[in-house]
Amino acid sequence: MGSRVNPSRNKTPLTSPHSSTSPVDNPILPDLPVGEMRSTLQDWYQQQGRKLPWRNHPHPYPIWVSEIMLQQTQVKTVIPYYYRWLEAFPTVEKLAQADQQQVLKVWEGLGYYARGRNLHKAAQKIMQDFGGQFPDTLAKVLTLPGIGRTTAGGILSAAFNQPVSILDGNVKRVLARLTALSVPPRQAVSQLWQLSDRLLDPEQPRDYNQAIMDLGATICTPKNPACLLCPWQQYCQAYHQGIQTQIPMRETKAPLPHKNIGVAVIRNAEDEILIDRRLDEGLLGGLWEFPGGKIEENETIEDCIKREIQEELGIAIAVEDHLITLDHAYTHFRVTLNVYNCRHLEGKPQAIECQEIRWVSLEEIDQFPFPKANSQIIDALRKAQT
Repeated sequence: MGSRVNPSRNKTPLTSPHSSTSPVDNPILPDLPVGEMRSTLQDWYQQQGRKLPWRNHPHPYPIWVSEIMLQQTQVKTVIPYYYRWLEAFPTVEKLAQADQQQVLKVWEGLGYYARGRNLHKAAQKIMQDFGGQFPDTLAKVLTLPGIGRTTAGGILSAAFNQPVSILDGNVKRVLARLTALSVPPRQAVSQLWQLSDRLLDPEQPRDYNQAIMDLGATICTPKNPACLLCPWQQYCQAYHQGIQTQIPMRETKAPLPHKNIGVAVIRNAEDEILIDRRLDEGLLGGLWEFPGGKIEENETIEDCIKREIQEELGIAIAVEDHLITLDHAYTHFRVTLNVYNCRHLEGKPQAIECQEIRWVSLEEIDQFPFPKANSQIIDALRKAQT
């Protein structure tokens, strides 16, 4: 290819469109001008790179926090949570000493709560196994809960300027378009890692990794990429073939499963509300919620709520008026929450399918970390009270 791309020249994509769709053995194009590409990207980054609060931080802890928060979450959403987190837990030691409920409360609203739980567990491991110092080798970093290869590379390059590559969603998109990848990135992960390793600037890995992430986030965006402003435009096969909006190729996804849920807001004679804490394992682990469960076929919402409360808590309730209906989407499924006001009739609540149960007043309820959808139920309760 030489140091400049000839748009009229036939390109060799990362995978061959003339054979099967499996990736070729060696996806790295031998004539990529790697040195020139690094220099061009670094020049662009110095002029156009994002100014983010965790960049060039002297300590690995804030960098690690930011990397975990940025998993599957946009920068603009992360920034206020980042400041809030560091105010609550300014050091690894403070985080390790915190109660899990404190951790989840500070994380509340950011989603993917396993990330917060893993930060907490990893802080405790750092204090126990690494003397309170964040480890500085890839093998040791990968032993920490919640950290995979990309996150480890982001931390080690940003905190220690180590030449460890990354392959987050932004980088996958850039490399897929650069090579006109003819299969979805998931089918060529090993080859994309090889390419990421090949392009990484070993002399300036911190700036290079941040630059290629910024390129994907601000220029090589999922929709309407700003190709005319891209420092790698001349090297990009997708651009020269006019297929940049078709790449990365997407895999066909099945429709998201839908769950219809009956939810009970149960009050006792003192007008306190019953909440329960989910088991630590799985989605939303450790968070508090209003009890309920899936509506079975041919079952009314009222019958579902009575049955679920009997099975989960061992008490009898009266289902009264409808409070609110909410639709909420998670990564792998959707839910509709049908929420009813209920009254406790008899029986002492038992933690049969949860960690803990409490009767709380509406004024106290903000002390507990809830999933986002449950927070809307709390808002509805406050509106009904006024």
